[in-house]
Amino acid sequence: MTSDPAMSNTIVRLPSAPIGRRSLLRRAAGVYGGLALGCLPTLSLAPRAQAASGPTSETVLRIADYKALDGLSLEASGNAQSSYRSQFAEFASGNLIVEAINAGSIDVGSSSEIPPAFGIAAGARLSIVAVVKDDVNWQVVLVPPGSPIRSVADLKGKRVGYVRATTTQYYLAKMLGEAGLRFTDIQPVSLTPSEGQAAFDQGALDAWAIYGYSVPFAIKKGARVLVTSNGYLSGNYLYLASPDALADPGKSAAIGDYFLRLRRAFAWRAANLERWAQVHSTAIGVPVETDLEILRKNSRQRDLAPITNADIASAQNVADTFHQLGVLPKRVDIARAFDRRFTDILSRPLS
Repeated sequence: MTSDPAMSNTIVRLPSAPIGRRSLLRRAAGVYGGLALGCLPTLSLAPRAQAASGPTSETVLRIADYKALDGLSLEASGNAQSSYRSQFAEFASGNLIVEAINAGSIDVGSSSEIPPAFGIAAGARLSIVAVVKDDVNWQVVLVPPGSPIRSVADLKGKRVGYVRATTTQYYLAKMLGEAGLRFTDIQPVSLTPSEGQAAFDQGALDAWAIYGYSVPFAIKKGARVLVTSNGYLSGNYLYLASPDALADPGKSAAIGDYFLRLRRAFAWRAANLERWAQVHSTAIGVPVETDLEILRKNSRQRDLAPITNADIASAQNVADTFHQLGVLPKRVDIARAFDRRFTDILSRPLS
């Protein structure tokens, strides 16, 4: 598709929705049903042909994004222009994006493998249409300076901070299981990242399962990486779409074009780490040296890929693990939410 330079993306910053992770978990557990979420449709796993009619200048694609992530990648790489209107709304978490897609206020957005499982358990209407492949090296278990803990087995009976219903709880459970321990064999302490940082700095935790920029900052203060999540996390993040948007030929074609532009943007990022670090570090307010260190040590650079059977199995394993932990109240069949209609666009060689 030829981009129209006259059309520009609109970056919109919306206030956070009043529905957080805790209420999503409650809703998934059926504690209350203040919002009728409807029934999850049965979706085909076979690739579908793209709509013959493309998006027009009247098409508006409402995209959920995180601070300084995909929208910034498009802008920095020169891939922001499109023949339709793209409205970006910033969200703080994937569970809020699931809520917004279900409510019909967002057409497409991404999350880890976890929020869709809870959304599906709650009856949310969503489709999983692409897979982001990203880093896992910066999701780790940290121990304080001078800690005698040398292995995951040494965590038995120890106070371990983590963020409930996130990748940290997932990989911590997997690591413990591999060491012959259960989650109940440690003293798990559910904390937000900021709460965990304070507790870790004050010596109130023996170990801390955490992700992102908290890791290099803690290391600079003397913390030691006990183990990374490499080999425990898939590195998959899922692009979700509203079934109503997919049913609209213009919006469905716009999503396909958005994915193609994202692939180009991610390829530019991987080839221009220093330039991307300068733009990205300014946007998030961290030293460019810290940002560049993370980018250079990533297990892989961010990319967008078509859905595979292995991706579906990975998402199902995540959902099953949270069910086994007692966090997800029932087993969900997550395969029903996957939709491979964008396989061609996601597999096409980039020009």
